[in-house]
Amino acid sequence: MGPEVACPWRCHPPHFQVRTWIEPVVASSQVASSFYDAGLLLVVKASFAAGGSSNHSTSPSPQGDPEDQQQKAISNFYIIYNLVVGLTPLLSAYGLGWLSDRYHRKISICVSLLGFLLSRLTLLLKVLLDWPVAVLYAGAALNGLGGGFSAFWSGVMALGSLGSSEGRRSLRLIVIDLVLGLAGFCGSMASGHLFKQIIGHSRQGLVLTACSVGCATFALFYSLLVLKVPEPIAKANKKLPAVDTESGIVGTYRTLDPDRPEKQNVVVHTPPPGKGRPKRTIIVLLFVGAIIYDLAVVGTVDMMPLFVLREPLSWNQVQVGYGMASGYIIFITSFLGVLVFSRCFQDTTMIMIGMVSFGSGALLLAFVKETYMFYVARAVMLFALIPITTIRSAMSKLIKGSSYGKVFVILQLSLALTGVVTSTVYNNLYQLTMDKFLGTCFVLSSFLSFLAIVPIGIVAYKQVPWLQYGDTTEKRS
Repeated sequence: MGPEVACPWRCHPPHFQVRTWIEPVVASSQVASSFYDAGLLLVVKASFAAGGSSNHSTSPSPQGDPEDQQQKAISNFYIIYNLVVGLTPLLSAYGLGWLSDRYHRKISICVSLLGFLLSRLTLLLKVLLDWPVAVLYAGAALNGLGGGFSAFWSGVMALGSLGSSEGRRSLRLIVIDLVLGLAGFCGSMASGHLFKQIIGHSRQGLVLTACSVGCATFALFYSLLVLKVPEPIAKANKKLPAVDTESGIVGTYRTLDPDRPEKQNVVVHTPPPGKGRPKRTIIVLLFVGAIIYDLAVVGTVDMMPLFVLREPLSWNQVQVGYGMASGYIIFITSFLGVLVFSRCFQDTTMIMIGMVSFGSGALLLAFVKETYMFYVARAVMLFALIPITTIRSAMSKLIKGSSYGKVFVILQLSLALTGVVTSTVYNNLYQLTMDKFLGTCFVLSSFLSFLAIVPIGIVAYKQVPWLQYGDTTEKRS
């Protein structure tokens, strides 16, 4: 990747400092998360296979099939685990976002990374000391009380938005997502091999969980000791009276060309008093679209591990790692899609392309019978990351910079809360339908993904006069 892509803020040398890069924190924490997610699934599966399901509330299948019992035990574990992970951040994430806006931008990042580290340590101790599976709920609670992913990612998005101009903000945020995807891909590819490594008389999974703890520790200390908050570049750029009439939600990515000449002599009229309400309407519609789409994504992602462990796929540890890695390729393809599509499509069109991509892939996933079919379905989802990232970028242009932390936390908490409900519903639906049609959950996700296009379509139809704040007249010299 060339320097002009990796460093979209390069044209501002006075503000450009290596220590303001958030990417090392994102990469190391994501590698730790990839190790942890794979380790959690495989450790829980091994525990129930060894008889741990006798201590867990499960209902025996009518046929008494051990595989069905194990699947239900794992599904029930994830119902409770996802409830804890999704609900506990509600106690602290918004407060951390408020403190970050008021006092220091790194507060939400550092506190959430501490929670990440404690949860990874819990899994390591479970493997090392053979603790019961229920102790992992405590690790999930510690993670959530630290703000969880909601506080962490909102803090990352706030720093990314602060350190970039409005015209380059979308590219800045998608680059951060790209780093997240590359790190997750590398971590997932290695996770299955690390899980199988045994040193001396240690248990399976010890090397993998220890590596997860190491990466989480690095992310925490880097954010505490090295990371600096960037100067708000966006404010410096506001001194220019001329604006690009293609900016805003209509052209988030169209103004990303660093060599594109600025439009001159554009007369901008101030918005009339009644235009504040349409802006709020746009934000609400973006929220609704993001939540419905996230329902589809979370439901699909939560069910994939159970789906691949069961017949007809019946994957082993290495295959599970490769399957998780395939999901992170979406970060790369979505980044490339943004760079290509941004030259000819509006933001709302790109969001809808991403939603169609994911919905089509989820529908194919429902009928997977062979491993190669799984990867074909994942390939169809290649633009699935574009919608949420683009929606975040659009919202950042409709709010004040001093409110980034709170607004991003509210969005992330909304997604987390709906994710909790989705996880519970999908896990119960999976248990009810796994003997009849294993792909029922994926069909539902496909429907929700296409349904999310409706509010985005309304934004596309009504946004133009509001975002341009009245008539603009371009004088030609």
